[in-house]
Amino acid sequence: MESQSMNTTITTPLQQRCQDTCELCASATAVSAYAVSPKNNDLIENEVALCAACLSELQNRTSPQHWQCLAGSIWNTEPSVQALSYRILHSIREQAWAEELISSVELDESVTAWAMSAYEEKVLHRDSQGNLLSNGDTVVLIQGLSVKGANFTAPKGTIVKKIRLVADNAEQIEGKINEQTIVLLTKYLRKSS
Repeated sequence: MESQSMNTTITTPLQQRCQDTCELCASATAVSAYAVSPKNNDLIENEVALCAACLSELQNRTSPQHWQCLAGSIWNTEPSVQALSYRILHSIREQAWAEELISSVELDESVTAWAMSAYEEKVLHRDSQGNLLSNGDTVVLIQGLSVKGANFTAPKGTIVKKIRLVADNAEQIEGKINEQTIVLLTKYLRKSS
């Protein structure tokens, strides 16, 4: 999740903003300035002041329960603190309390996008011929496909318009055939020009 961000010494402006206290747990002395990726430490607005315990947990991810402290930091007025808090909570959303906390807060869209940028692992979707696919593309089936649970076969040459990429799986897209949204494997598709 957060392996690439730089940790640096806390600058005087950041120290004044956080008042020497960790901006996530609010219970320990801040010891490191943490840049929330993909941004870097060039601006205080990109940083969060962290204590040793929060920094260690962020890097090692051994105890999701540690992050219950985010119930306070998610409401911080600093976008960087909100983004990092949201990102951490999203990574442990299988914990009922984390999911509840995420759904209780409504952050600015830019903060949520910043938080979720860590999960945009540039999964590249390519058709059977290696052409890059994008959301909204039109594709053609290169072989007939039996659609499970729908009692029909999509014949070779079927055109599927306005596809959607499956975010976490480079081998799958979603598209409509016979008014039903189905998942299709990219190896059975050719991008239409």
